[in-house]
Amino acid sequence: MVNYPVGDYLIQVKNAAKAGRKEVVVKNSKFIKSVADALVRIRILDAVEIKEDFLISRLSYHKKEPVLVDLKLVSKPGIRHYMNVEELSLRKRRNASKLIVSTPFGVMSSIEALKKNVGGEIIAEVW
Repeated sequence: MVNYPVGDYLIQVKNAAKAGRKEVVVKNSKFIKSVADALVRIRILDAVEIKEDFLISRLSYHKKEPVLVDLKLVSKPGIRHYMNVEELSLRKRRNASKLIVSTPFGVMSSIEALKKNVGGEIIAEVW
């Protein structure tokens, strides 16, 4: 039994990148699919496809090295972290990493959230 499926999926993606694997297969859900689509938009993943009840994510590689360097879960089931637009813009100036943010308009990267001028729950930090 998995208590936090999105966190489990993101850690599987991180471990696959460190192990040099090409794809990750997990049970499909709407939220995991939206997080995977956000990772595709920031080019951490090459493609995401659904076959039967499973979500297949293909990792991006550049010169035989995974694009994903590291990933840190920020929000967890017991502790949720939220940021408004001002906090996101300050963080953008200080860090080269990208955040995956769950907003009222869906799951998106911190760059997309700043363009739409929205904040939300910070799911993970990716660099």
